[in-house]
Amino acid sequence: MGIPLGSNIKKLRLATGMTQRQLAYRLRITVQAVSKWERGLTYPDVTLLGPIADLFCVTLDDLFGRGANPQ
Repeated sequence: MGIPLGSNIKKLRLATGMTQRQLAYRLRITVQAVSKWERGLTYPDVTLLGPIADLFCVTLDDLFGRGANPQ
């Protein structure tokens, strides 16, 4: 079973009305990187996990689908 990280990032991004371009800009990365995460081809760099969770106001457990209320 894969880590649902990419699909959770996509759900959170869409729930906030944010585009891939806007997320990429806020994290100072490429749109292609965001697209690859959401398609499950790659994972974010570990240094981005905290900022991603902070951006969407969720815990790291929630981001990884392990929280009390998985996304």
